Amino acid sequence: MDLPLLDLIVIFIYLVGIIIFGSWFVRYNKTGEDFMIAGSSIPGWAVGLSFFGTYLSSNTFIGVVGRAFGTNWNYFTFSLVIPLAAWIGVKYFIPFYRKSGEISAYHHIEKRFGSWARIYSVSCYLLLQLARIATITYGMALALHGLAGWEMSYIIIISGISITLYTMLGGMKAVIWTDVVQSFVLVSGTIIIIIYIFYEAQISPPELLAVANENSKFSLGSFKLSFSKSTFWVVFLYGLFMNLKAFGFDQNYVQRYHAAKSNKEAKNSLYFGSLLYVPISLLFFFIGSILFSLYQTSPGLEKDLKAKTAMAIVNRETSDLSPEDYLMRVQKKESTLKITDIADHALPHFMSKKLPGGVAGLIIAAIMAAAMSTISTCLNSSATVLYSDIYKKIRGNISEKELMYFLRIATFIWGILGSIAALLMIGSESILAVWWELSSIVAGAMLGLFLLGFVSKKVDGQGAAISVFFGIIVIAWIGFSSKVSFLPDFLKSPFHTYMSVVIATISMFTVGILISHVKTRRKMY
Repeated sequence: MDLPLLDLIVIFIYLVGIIIFGSWFVRYNKTGEDFMIAGSSIPGWAVGLSFFGTYLSSNTFIGVVGRAFGTNWNYFTFSLVIPLAAWIGVKYFIPFYRKSGEISAYHHIEKRFGSWARIYSVSCYLLLQLARIATITYGMALALHGLAGWEMSYIIIISGISITLYTMLGGMKAVIWTDVVQSFVLVSGTIIIIIYIFYEAQISPPELLAVANENSKFSLGSFKLSFSKSTFWVVFLYGLFMNLKAFGFDQNYVQRYHAAKSNKEAKNSLYFGSLLYVPISLLFFFIGSILFSLYQTSPGLEKDLKAKTAMAIVNRETSDLSPEDYLMRVQKKESTLKITDIADHALPHFMSKKLPGGVAGLIIAAIMAAAMSTISTCLNSSATVLYSDIYKKIRGNISEKELMYFLRIATFIWGILGSIAALLMIGSESILAVWWELSSIVAGAMLGLFLLGFVSKKVDGQGAAISVFFGIIVIAWIGFSSKVSFLPDFLKSPFHTYMSVVIATISMFTVGILISHVKTRRKMY
């Protein structure tokens, strides 16, 4: 479809405005410290909104809404555990990093266990950032494709260039202050969507809620003590461990701790940003539930959604079909679609069909804002890690001019790689599920290593290395054994993939402590 001129004007003004605004901060980037931590000059409330903006990505706009539309509120459990993880972060992690003065989150890992530990952690982090950039960019492209009909590859390329440009020029100040602007835009977009869903519904708001409730759309999932499926307890544990990883060991957050003006403002920023995310994420789950009710009570709308989804899938899978074969293929695909197959397409479809001119452009801007705030953070932090943990180790002390040159080139390269990874994701199903699986697998051994270094003072480098090796085996077993057809059933993992980070962390920590205990006893005799 072609967007009305008013929507295109809104999108163009927003995109150009945010690039100019972000690039304007180039004048403040005189040193590498300015680029990486904004000279430790940012007020706590702004850092907090930046935390919030990083959490609220296009995965939230499309993935969370799609998840609630297709299943229930099971994933909201992840949000419920954030306050607990934030309290731990404020009490232990922020004082630790602010006192150390090290910009890199992985500096102390090398001091505790040796250079191999830092190399391993940095490699995992950079891989995780590529996966995050890819899933978020793809989520944005999926939404804009559904709204405007634009080619997804073009959306990915243009957005990738735009975000990379202002991040490369403006540094951390650009990242944080554009996050502040974009946070207001995306919250406004969220509220507008809810209003229009109620306005377009053919039944009253209480009836809309009743339909959702009858279909268990407000359920937090099964409370059965099972770890083989995505139960409440699996998501709770996943959320706790992943948020601890984020607040304790993620460069995206550690840099912001240093960017705040003081220890107090750094602590307040984490509380503010993480606690703000909980009610706003609730709104997105609410959108998914009432959107499901709207489509259930609007047969024509649901049929059109299935038809458009089937066409999108067939277009990705095949080409050069005759009109008759194409129509037959689309009809066959449409007849087999389940609710989960159309879930991620529901919100873009609703916006393209029901939002008036100008409003759709604002919502597109909100989706772009959600993606841009997170991606810019990933780019700046990745460039910082590439310098502080790799380039600096090789080159030693360098001039400010060379440092700035390296940081900008690293930002540019990582932006290109992230866009390429997003292009490779085209055709994926649930973007939120894809991201959660990837992050659980990659982050598993990282958190275990960090906790060993942070909590235990007796575990040495050898013990940590054995623990990491054990953790990788556990992650591979949980993540991939069920996909190996020739493996006997009794050797396959009974755990859900999200449990990778939980079990690997606990296993690594236990193994590390046991090895340390055995070595201590040997020395005694």
